[in-house]
Amino acid sequence: MAVSLLTTLLLILVIVIFTGAQLVVNVKNKGGEVLLETIQANTSLDTIRLAFQEYDGTLITQFIDFKNDVQIFEVLVLGEEERGQSQSQVMCFVTRFIKNEFISSDAMSKLRQKNPGATRHPEEDKGVESYQMDLMIDLSLANLISPHIARVCEDAADATYIRDMDLKLIATSVAGKDYMVMLGATKRTALLRVQNCRDTTELWRQCMCQYDICVGWYPCGLKYCRGKDSSGKVVSYRCGIKTCRKCRHFTYYTRQKANCLWDEADSMASPAIRPV
Repeated sequence: MAVSLLTTLLLILVIVIFTGAQLVVNVKNKGGEVLLETIQANTSLDTIRLAFQEYDGTLITQFIDFKNDVQIFEVLVLGEEERGQSQSQVMCFVTRFIKNEFISSDAMSKLRQKNPGATRHPEEDKGVESYQMDLMIDLSLANLISPHIARVCEDAADATYIRDMDLKLIATSVAGKDYMVMLGATKRTALLRVQNCRDTTELWRQCMCQYDICVGWYPCGLKYCRGKDSSGKVVSYRCGIKTCRKCRHFTYYTRQKANCLWDEADSMASPAIRPV
């Protein structure tokens, strides 16, 4: 969904305003660039928000809803003025969240850096996971899946996606969630009935777009050490975090190729696949 320059500036301002309450981390990507990640935990809502801005200006937000086993990736892509795009566009990719992929909101809220100015490198690269987003979410009904989707994705009313597979998995893992009820908040797209955007020449033709999101550093687990207490008994205690990097490859339906100009026939990958 296209958004105005004012909205883009406001979204950037939100990231700046919240950095005072967030963990701010310097992350070096594989290309040698240092990106600034901000991570905020809300223990009352049991959520985590991770955000960063890529060097081309793209804003990436990962929002995790632990209560509903849902995570949301919001992408704001700046318009390419040299190609006639005066507005930015926003997409949201909603997926099932597996709880051991990220430390809890409680653990995140207590995390502190010994050296805030240091540049961080992940201990483990979890590779790339691919998603075919075959459903589009109606934001007016999105609370049936998660109460946070409509707010996080408010600028992506016609570009918020989820997989049918993930709805089924959420229904089996979250008490009170019904697959058919959640499915009622979505509509099936023409994902598999259209060409890849990179093979489409007309800018106004519907097609299948691809986008890659790489989160270069995040706390993916807790480390535990063994020691002895005052009585000499061997005990286990938390002594640090494990950090990871992970990329996700999203394939999704778009109403026109003009909304997917990064996915060109002569490109090997979308801009987001640049090492992060």
